[in-house]
Amino acid sequence: MITRSECEAAKKRAGEMIREAGIGITDKEIAEISVVDLGLSDLENEGVQVATFFNTKRICMKIIALWPNQTEPEHWHPAVDDDPGKEEVCRVIKGECRFYIAGEDTLKEGFIPKGKDSVYTLRHEVVCKPTDQIWFKPGEKHWFQAGPEGCVMYCISSCARDLLDQFTDPGIDRDTKIDESK
Repeated sequence: MITRSECEAAKKRAGEMIREAGIGITDKEIAEISVVDLGLSDLENEGVQVATFFNTKRICMKIIALWPNQTEPEHWHPAVDDDPGKEEVCRVIKGECRFYIAGEDTLKEGFIPKGKDSVYTLRHEVVCKPTDQIWFKPGEKHWFQAGPEGCVMYCISSCARDLLDQFTDPGIDRDTKIDESK
């Protein structure tokens, strides 16, 4: 859970990062940024900030902003009814993002969040810098982590159903809870 003031500060910070990356974003779009703490109450380390520009039945466009070394935990986009699951391409605009996928353990630049070895099972590291991109097939498990300066990237995908994403960590709740009293 995060407080309302933490949520608003995170939206503002993410909006500034997006603008600094040269991406046009309105004040209204900044106000609608999703601040995703995953129920972990540790947004600086595990979480993500997402500006969704559109999400139709067929295609979705988002901008992801990650703080320095912030990690989006290991997850996958499952099949939903007749849809095989979200297919997505992430393209780095500013900073560096380390992606982790199935394959040989090559983890070198990034790190597993403290005490989380058992829920970060993928260790094949792909480091993406501006203009680099990576493609995830439907249902493909992955996680990612910003470099030391943070990261801003485009994520273009088929229809996104974020609340249905599955996580290796059973303690994750994809639906962010906000304490309105603070």
